[in-house]
Amino acid sequence: MKHAATWFVSCALLAGCGDSDVQEVRQWMKDVDASTQPAVKPLPEPKTFVPFAYASQEQPDPFNPNKLITELAKARPGGGEQPDMGRRKEFLEGFPLDTMKMVGTLQKGGVVWGLLQIDRTLYQVRTGQHLGQNFGRITAVTEDAVTIRELVQDAAGEWVERTSKLELQDSKESTQ
Repeated sequence: MKHAATWFVSCALLAGCGDSDVQEVRQWMKDVDASTQPAVKPLPEPKTFVPFAYASQEQPDPFNPNKLITELAKARPGGGEQPDMGRRKEFLEGFPLDTMKMVGTLQKGGVVWGLLQIDRTLYQVRTGQHLGQNFGRITAVTEDAVTIRELVQDAAGEWVERTSKLELQDSKESTQ
């Protein structure tokens, strides 16, 4: 009896899947397809590219980098101050400025010395000494800063002056 009931329910479900609604949808799609006209604009013709030939052999090449260097040299006669490449480097010229901290000053014989810390080592510096990796020379030592004049190259390769300062750092360590 159970088997017959399952068979009866299956037949009833299959009878509900008739083809009558599908025929109406197919007819509607055919009607819409026949009445719809596509409106596609034609593509424009491609433009003709005419390459330019650089035929002036007597003229200088406009893309030659030496032309730019020559023009910059004319614009800046003299080229500014240049560092002394033959001078023997001092010890503190081996360290970049951002690794140095000014931690104090010291006065000996009327000369003010700056105390710079690099890693855990203290160094005494005074006006006229060289330090840093950009041909730096100390121009002033005060109680709160060491002023340095550096020579660096700009984008055109010219030497220009730049002023930097190492300012006094407050001690964060407590004494016990």
